[in-house]
Amino acid sequence: MQERHKIGLFSLVMLALSSIIGSGWLFGSGEAAMVAGPAAIIAWIIGAIVIMAIAFNYVELGAMFPESGGMSRYAQYSHGPLLGFIAAWANWVSLVTIIPIEAVAAVQYMSSWPWAWANWTRQFVAHGDVTTFGLLIVFLFMLVFTLLNFWSIRLLTRFTSLIAVFKMVVPALTIILLMASGFHPANFGHNWQTFAPQGSAAIFQATTASGIIFSYNAFQTVINMGSEIRDSRHNVARGIAISLLISAVIYTLLQVTFIGSVPPHLLAQSGWHGLNFASPFADLAILLGLQWWSILLYLDAFVSPFGTGVTFVAVTSRTLWAMAKNQHMPQWLGRLNRRYGIPRLAMAANLVISLLMVSVFRNWSVLASVISTSTLIAYLTGPVTVISLRKLRPNFKRPVASKWLRVVAPVAFVLASLATYWAMWPTTIQVILVILLGLPFYVYYEWRRGFPNFKQQLKGSLWLIIYLVFLSAVSYLGSQPFGGNGWLHYPWDFVLISVTAYLFYCWGVASRIDSDELVAAAEVNRQVKVDDDE
Repeated sequence: MQERHKIGLFSLVMLALSSIIGSGWLFGSGEAAMVAGPAAIIAWIIGAIVIMAIAFNYVELGAMFPESGGMSRYAQYSHGPLLGFIAAWANWVSLVTIIPIEAVAAVQYMSSWPWAWANWTRQFVAHGDVTTFGLLIVFLFMLVFTLLNFWSIRLLTRFTSLIAVFKMVVPALTIILLMASGFHPANFGHNWQTFAPQGSAAIFQATTASGIIFSYNAFQTVINMGSEIRDSRHNVARGIAISLLISAVIYTLLQVTFIGSVPPHLLAQSGWHGLNFASPFADLAILLGLQWWSILLYLDAFVSPFGTGVTFVAVTSRTLWAMAKNQHMPQWLGRLNRRYGIPRLAMAANLVISLLMVSVFRNWSVLASVISTSTLIAYLTGPVTVISLRKLRPNFKRPVASKWLRVVAPVAFVLASLATYWAMWPTTIQVILVILLGLPFYVYYEWRRGFPNFKQQLKGSLWLIIYLVFLSAVSYLGSQPFGGNGWLHYPWDFVLISVTAYLFYCWGVASRIDSDELVAAAEVNRQVKVDDDE
């Protein structure tokens, strides 16, 4: 792709923010407050730390391998096709689910419009699930998401830059207006028991179960755009750091605003656990007499998910395209449109899969659970891969190579493991089963090739397969706040996972494979420019 057609830093940050600030800000603060009370503020900070630690690993990988859909290929470079497929499939499951969840979010908010002329929108949702009529609107949204990506990356960046500005301005003004109209410091409590009424375990539960990890997850938009980024050696790191910092500040301040703006009489009646706002910030605006602002909030409840959905059509198509490039999916999915360099067939396939998925899972919270857990499972390979590649190919060009990575990588692996556990039983085992559904594709294409080096591939992936079984078992036997049977008590379940996670991390690094996959990695890395090359 010509340099003048590539994405610059500003457009890259806007693209990332347009992805990150989606339906999470509309639902997350209310959901987290119900679970953890005022201590939900801590949950947003923990979520940001978890994602930033994970992203730290992918900054080096993204700068080393500036290729579209890169997150679907890194594990294959260091541990062979089997681990690469598991990581890519898990990541694709999470990404393809984001397309319908954003459409569902927009439709659910439309269904709660308070105006008499909009009564017809209330038919979109019944008992928390999208109705058949609502599905038609969801389908229409997803079709528009896809069409906006179908012709040009330039059209995508212009659209998302405009949307991203709007999506940052509205939350910022919401914070200012709600705080100025009615802020109650007493809502935050006067001691630990009133600040964290459900206990400390609820803070961690909220981090994954309330959509916080899901809200931050979209940093990988930057990684997956790969070769389409101008000056990728610098802008990959800058784009991720800037977008995550901005979104972390916005999300944390939104949580503070939500907690301080809830009328005290509502808390006296039902407590934090009993709050039930259909449209959290819009409902608060109406309660505080800001009906005019609630109109803009309802509009943003349409625009924010819309912008994220458009962005993730681009990201998901490149992920599926990369899986086809790895020769574990039909090769026609890997074809690029000659004029625009866009994987149109992969986009169309993702649209069909998204339509099928939302026809089965019609609830925002169910879709959010699938996204969070499958993403975290994919992220388990990142820290292992980046350290393994340092050992396998220390001579590769590394525009970004931090000396702290040897410390951050195992910490990130442990945090990703804990966050997977926080998703609660039975979500863990359900998502693992969804990931296993992809293995027939792998087996079929390996069978066609005669299962080359299968023992070596198994060596490179066995550590993750066994680790997923272990996490499922701990989730089932874990403490009751996280859906377990209570055989392991909190916080000893955290201790067990942390210690075992480090051991599996070491096993994963030791399972690295020096294979032909590194030849392809070298070809991509050869395109990288570092300061010494200039």
